[in-house]
Amino acid sequence: MTAKLEYYAVIGSGRTAQNPSGLVRRRMSPEGRIDEALQRNLTWAPSSAIVEWEYGDVGAELVAISAAEAQALIERFREKWGAQEG
Repeated sequence: MTAKLEYYAVIGSGRTAQNPSGLVRRRMSPEGRIDEALQRNLTWAPSSAIVEWEYGDVGAELVAISAAEAQALIERFREKWGAQEG
């Protein structure tokens, strides 16, 4: 069974949905829900951002995006973050 994925763009201070500061996702699997954030090395790591946002305890806003939009955002981050590597 494939896990269901929900993606959210992280809209920090001074950012927009077109230029988010990050990306988080929620994986719904038979074992339960797993929340993760995309790291600068382009791997996913556990994150509490979605739960904090749901409870109103986070400064950034989250905006639900599609899987295609998430993939495009990952590619933008790959270009941006890859260019910063020395």
